[in-house]
Amino acid sequence: MKKLLLPSAIGMVLLFAILLNACNSTKIISSWADPQGTIEKSNKVLVIGLMGAKDRSLKENVENVTVQNLKAHGINAGSALAEYGPKAFEGLSESQALKKIKNKGYDGTFTIALLDKTKEKNYNPGSVSIWPRTYRFWGYYHTMYARVYEPGYYTVTNKFILEANFYSLNTDKLIYSVQTKSSDPSSPQALATDFNKRLFDDMISKGVIKQ
Repeated sequence: MKKLLLPSAIGMVLLFAILLNACNSTKIISSWADPQGTIEKSNKVLVIGLMGAKDRSLKENVENVTVQNLKAHGINAGSALAEYGPKAFEGLSESQALKKIKNKGYDGTFTIALLDKTKEKNYNPGSVSIWPRTYRFWGYYHTMYARVYEPGYYTVTNKFILEANFYSLNTDKLIYSVQTKSSDPSSPQALATDFNKRLFDDMISKGVIKQ
């Protein structure tokens, strides 16, 4: 005998799918790595979030989560915000900024820039969802009527494009670069965490960080 999937069970499946999709809201657009370049465990890396004052919370979360992940892989790292404050390199020349960084023992920088932040407004018409078949007229009519004639509504999607670059200060070379796109993160912490998951998975797969 075949078992029927109850509406509540279907609802749970759909909810799980939605939550799973939300947890994977960050996608890699493009990435590049120097085939000869790696982030060594002997390196000391300064993580610098390049975000404006309105995105201070994102800057802080991105720097902190990236530092934590680098340390988890045995790489010494520090946050520019914690080390130098929000305007550490403002008004400095290249030589002055590099001296300030190297004086703290850093020989690599990991910049994470917010390239774009947009809101997209989309119209969603009333929709008919797939629902378990019912053999009673009124049960079916009542359920489907509400769905067919449900008024449309607008939704706003928040999208973020981040770019991360790792530079070796010893060789003055770009070692790794990646761009990601994120949709509707629930918080700056969630965006930083999801971004880092994609970032470190990609760096490991390209050999930039050794396991």
